Amino acid sequence: MNQTPWHSLDNDEVLRRLQASAVGLTTEQARQRQSHHGPNTLPEARRRSVPSILLHQFTDFMILVLLVAALISGIIGDPQDAMAILVIVLLNALISALQEYRAERAVAALRAMSAPDARVLRDAVATTLPASSLVPGDVVLVEAGNIVPADMRLLTCEELQLDESSLTGESHPVVKSSGTLSTPDLALADRCNLLFKSSMVTRGTATGVVVATGIYTEIGRIASLLRGEKAVKTPLQVRLTRFGRNLALAVLGICAVVFTTGLLQGQPAMLMFLTAVSLAVAAIPEALPAVVTLSLAFGARLLIRHQALVRNLPAVETLGSVTYICADKTGTLTQNRMQARLFVNTGAQYERLSEVASATPWRELGTAMALNNDITLVDGQPTGDPTELALYVAAQQAGFDKTALNASLPRVHSFAFDSERKRMTTLHRQDHAIIAYVKGAPEQVLPLCIDALGGIHSAPFTPDNVLRSAESLANQGYRVLALAQRTLNDLPATERKQSAATVETHLSFLGLVALIDPPRDEARQAVADCLSAGIIPVMITGDHPGTARTIAINLGIMQEEQTVLTGPALARMSDSQFSRIVDSVRAYARVSPEQKLQIVKALQAKGEFVAMTGDGVNDAPALKRAGIGIAMGLKGTDVAREAADMVLLDDNFATIVRAVRAGRRIFDNIRKFIKYTMSSNSGEIWTLFFAPFLGLPIPLLPVHILWINLVTDGLPGLAFAAEPAEPGIMRRPPRPPNEDIFKHGMWQHVVWMGLLIGGLALATQAWALARHVEYWQTMVFTVLTVAQLFHALAIRSDRASLFSIGIFSNLPMLTALLFTMLLQLLVIYLPTLNDIFHTQPLPLLDLLVCLFLASLVLAAVELEKWLIRGGHIYQSQGT
Repeated sequence: MNQTPWHSLDNDEVLRRLQASAVGLTTEQARQRQSHHGPNTLPEARRRSVPSILLHQFTDFMILVLLVAALISGIIGDPQDAMAILVIVLLNALISALQEYRAERAVAALRAMSAPDARVLRDAVATTLPASSLVPGDVVLVEAGNIVPADMRLLTCEELQLDESSLTGESHPVVKSSGTLSTPDLALADRCNLLFKSSMVTRGTATGVVVATGIYTEIGRIASLLRGEKAVKTPLQVRLTRFGRNLALAVLGICAVVFTTGLLQGQPAMLMFLTAVSLAVAAIPEALPAVVTLSLAFGARLLIRHQALVRNLPAVETLGSVTYICADKTGTLTQNRMQARLFVNTGAQYERLSEVASATPWRELGTAMALNNDITLVDGQPTGDPTELALYVAAQQAGFDKTALNASLPRVHSFAFDSERKRMTTLHRQDHAIIAYVKGAPEQVLPLCIDALGGIHSAPFTPDNVLRSAESLANQGYRVLALAQRTLNDLPATERKQSAATVETHLSFLGLVALIDPPRDEARQAVADCLSAGIIPVMITGDHPGTARTIAINLGIMQEEQTVLTGPALARMSDSQFSRIVDSVRAYARVSPEQKLQIVKALQAKGEFVAMTGDGVNDAPALKRAGIGIAMGLKGTDVAREAADMVLLDDNFATIVRAVRAGRRIFDNIRKFIKYTMSSNSGEIWTLFFAPFLGLPIPLLPVHILWINLVTDGLPGLAFAAEPAEPGIMRRPPRPPNEDIFKHGMWQHVVWMGLLIGGLALATQAWALARHVEYWQTMVFTVLTVAQLFHALAIRSDRASLFSIGIFSNLPMLTALLFTMLLQLLVIYLPTLNDIFHTQPLPLLDLLVCLFLASLVLAAVELEKWLIRGGHIYQSQGT
């Protein structure tokens, strides 16, 4: 039934197919139909229990590796490390579990939008019933202020207008009519004889017959899309999963080699087993989930200060990978408030009415704009229809005050706008005459004009020429109204249609007014910032193609030579045809919710990472499917907010740019931590791996390995989350979503830095053994620990020297390093800890030698960064 083109059928045929009549159904018919069609509600998906959602979080490979690491730590007698790992894993599982409720909340918000009651003809009597009891064939009565309870085909209507912006993307109230439309495949927004469930009646009254209920309505179809659409894994989640899997396999291999070579060297089997498992625990960066969570939380807290609320923590980092931002026009890039932008007469055009307000015919045009409306003042603020409000405000700004004009030209009668005439007329008494002001669609008003009020620059009045001007403005995206006037001797007859026809003839044309929902002031700069950051903005709207083109060109989203792709044109394309052009289209118009999803999926199939911004119900499925969904907080719907990963509290598109910057900074800092911990861990691995081959004893005990792992991966690792953004972070292209985390010289750094740290440790061991000192193991232990602290200090920036960014620019890092150094000294010099960690106090000279050898790591990294800045190595790294 929902596939029937109801808009293209006449009333009799609609009622015949529904087996209904204009006086509604009987109670028995309604009962039988409800048993077949079900209630007029959105079905609720079966929800998983809280325990099952929580248990699902422990299926992630990295989490499983960490659980094994915790088990090993407990087995070898290090319960503190095991407990720390378990706390980290549980915390991350709880955070992830909370995110599972988003789809259910989005559907719940859709359900809450449904009208609770409806005025229905049952047994030929108007009665109020719950909206859930409606069935196809019911005849429903609606009036201004009602929420439409089901999808309906209009039978009759009077001055009917609806707000469908949250469903179709139309930025202004839609005029409805009950006439039959001849085109079967019209876009949703153009089906002016249909009412859609959950839209709002803003004006007039109507009677309609229900053609679809529940899941078969347009909003029900969106609910189905929303429930069926799976969220896309973030680039960070994909990278960390791959990283954890590869790391675990590599560590197992290395541990097997270390264990085997130790046995071949004659070392005790238990010692080598403990060494191997300790190495495995040390190599797994169990602080990584905590660093990721802390970095994302810091970013989210920073963004809330800039009016961006993050609902899904990984979304903060995800913005750094975004390559496309698909933005809904209405309320996102535009102000969602109509404004009068151009005033046109037969011989001139002005952007400000105030420039010519005292001259004919502009004076009369301003008077007509001020008086021909139903705007009222509520608490001193004008309220009413958005189009009329735009005319009222423009007249007020030009000096035409409605209150003052009403005193001299009191309104004595009016003929309201209706869908047949498409015009509105107000009559005002002036001395002993009546002045009629008419406004409406140019094609309806201009044929009724016989002349135009002349001015200094007036040209001869030709309705066809003026109509062509109006069509030209409409093609540029403006909504165009024509205004005219006529002087009468007295009031016309009281019969409405006859008197309207009597008045609305022999008119004098006053002018055209071109209105548009203008772009947000900050949106243009935000678009420019996106382009400079290598992000392509795309406009997706349900509005008119001309409007979409004008706004897109104005904002710099598309160029003059580019064209707007419409929903009907997209529907005629095959998937392969669309795939060939999707990356060249910058603006879409008249698109359906399914087509928004199609656009997002097509871009994702090309390897793009897509962000979707929007505020309407029609945006919700695409918001969920996109790599990151961004909803508007002020004018957005609950459905959009619930489906989104991030909500802009100030509805400011420019906030996205700040969020992108935060996302790039967060990923950079997570990457720095991985570089830091993997280099440090590989240093320990190379030390233990090469020692037997060099004829040296096992350099470290298991407790030493676990201590190094605990203190160096702990506070210093977490302090990377507070690192400021790299210079030029918004002048580089986005990271490819499928790019390996070890790109841009990272794996080379991990290898050579690990070899350097391991070489320094082995050199220290060989030198100490050559001197036959008993504390040689403590020296190796100290060099490895302190070298990692110097390494953390050195890699705070990928390119800039530590001395240029300043040691004090990250105080948490400096504090963490000093505190860790203090702990290491306590382990060396405190007798109680000497027994626990099998260490011995070092003479001052030997301690200084250890510190000097460890500081060579800082010098080596500074040399590496100097070579990077000179373009000698890692040239693909970029800015």
